[in-house]
Amino acid sequence: MTHSGVRGEGTRPEAVRSAGDGPGTDGTDGGGGGRRDHGRRPGRRHRVLRWSAMTLSVLILGTAGAGYLYYRHLNGNIEKGERSSGDSKARRTEPNAAGQTPLNILLIGSDSRASDANVALGGGKDHRDSAPLGDVQMLIHLAADRESAAVVSIPRDTRVDIPECTDPETGRTYPAVDTIINESLGRGGPGCTLATWENLTGVYIDHWMTIDFAGVVRMADAIGGVEVCVNQNVWDRPLPRVPGGSGLKMRAGSRKVKGEQALQWLRTRHAWGSDVLRTRAQRMYMNSAMRTLRGQNVFTDTGRLMGLAEAATKSLAVSEEIGTVKKLFDLGMQLKTVPSNRITMTTMPTVPDPENANHLLPDGDDAERMWAMLRDDVSFDDNGGKDDGGAKASAKPSAEPTAKASDAAAIDVLVRNATRSATLGPVDGRAHAVAGALVEQGFDRATADTSAALSEQRTVVRYPGDESAEDARRVAEALGIPASATRKSTDVSGITVDVGADWRTGTSYPRQRKPEAGDLPDSSDALNGSETGACMDVYKPYRW
Repeated sequence: MTHSGVRGEGTRPEAVRSAGDGPGTDGTDGGGGGRRDHGRRPGRRHRVLRWSAMTLSVLILGTAGAGYLYYRHLNGNIEKGERSSGDSKARRTEPNAAGQTPLNILLIGSDSRASDANVALGGGKDHRDSAPLGDVQMLIHLAADRESAAVVSIPRDTRVDIPECTDPETGRTYPAVDTIINESLGRGGPGCTLATWENLTGVYIDHWMTIDFAGVVRMADAIGGVEVCVNQNVWDRPLPRVPGGSGLKMRAGSRKVKGEQALQWLRTRHAWGSDVLRTRAQRMYMNSAMRTLRGQNVFTDTGRLMGLAEAATKSLAVSEEIGTVKKLFDLGMQLKTVPSNRITMTTMPTVPDPENANHLLPDGDDAERMWAMLRDDVSFDDNGGKDDGGAKASAKPSAEPTAKASDAAAIDVLVRNATRSATLGPVDGRAHAVAGALVEQGFDRATADTSAALSEQRTVVRYPGDESAEDARRVAEALGIPASATRKSTDVSGITVDVGADWRTGTSYPRQRKPEAGDLPDSSDALNGSETGACMDVYKPYRW
């Protein structure tokens, strides 16, 4: 996400002043003793000035033309794709009182072996045609006021619900499945991974970016290396009963990694001891890379700037709506404005998967607390000097009910049981209980759908079109559900209440605790962007 640094378009050279216009360097008016001879032919000096001006103009125009061609070249480097290719139900966040909205970007590291460079770096030449896996997944959240940012990782072996996705390149449709999250990339591309995150978190994600093995190496070299740290000598190698390993070998202490060694750092898992700890090492790397870039004044070094621009545009694939150098540059400048101590890097809280000892599950309440903070745009840090409390990103007040709104008795409402979660089974009878509560409040046509137990982290009221939006708000109000939980959806034909995992008992929606700035769960393993002394401990079998 760097800029070419060549302006080229829309710039105009300052007018070159001709002889006799304005004061001369000797204190006169520049006209030769104060007198202008209109019949005199221009002398050698005037001709030199004229030709100099013309030459300068040609050089500027030539530079502009070259800048434009280079800009087109960089744009041609960028690979683009569809933003979402899956069945997602997340809704874009409403602007705050100042008209600002948060920005969410999903960063995906792919293990694709689809090129000779990736095979050479990642091994596994026999897997060249295999579906890629998204082994690194981080959500970058930029606050609506652009004063804070959060980065959240999900370990690759976390089991989640992956929705139905259609691969935009092949047209193949993959059915919904319950499996580990890194498989989402191979079931419809980055747009499927984005839809998976949206359904898990309830957070609308604006863009995605992907980078492969070769891209990591290219970017690490372009930056000039990224400083990392280990507390003991590390060698991530195959052991008698543990095959594989990244090959990372380095002595204890801090040092810069670049090229293939940078990739080894990001891929190391065994030497850290777990997939969760690998996400910590990845966050340390990203934290250090951001500090390195902030400390480099690349805009005064044309060669470095062009090198970074070339590396970035060749390394990244992005969702199509940010698929130009200008848009990526603008995105980078927004991220650059956030102070280091207002950037927080975390991992989604997880628990072991009882069905597979090698897998993880989202840790219900703690994970939901983190997602709620993102949805409400509450900063992960408390360094802002004021109580964020979600007020900056609060939704616009809903419109007053109109005289045309239907009577409650005439509103068709379908209630579905969606209380199943990744860690808990469905609660029997929830659809009947909530439908009964609506009938008691005059919604005579509320019925329960008992055909299947769905899964929703948060309770939501869906409606098919704008004409039924007010009815949906009336239903939500009757049950105590916040207006922000009403969503327009093409998946329903009428007002539909999905009773989520956050409402497992009672007939009135439980009052939600309002998150506050810095109110992260302890299990989030937070790292502040200003921290510089973080080091990884090495699992004993991989020390040397």
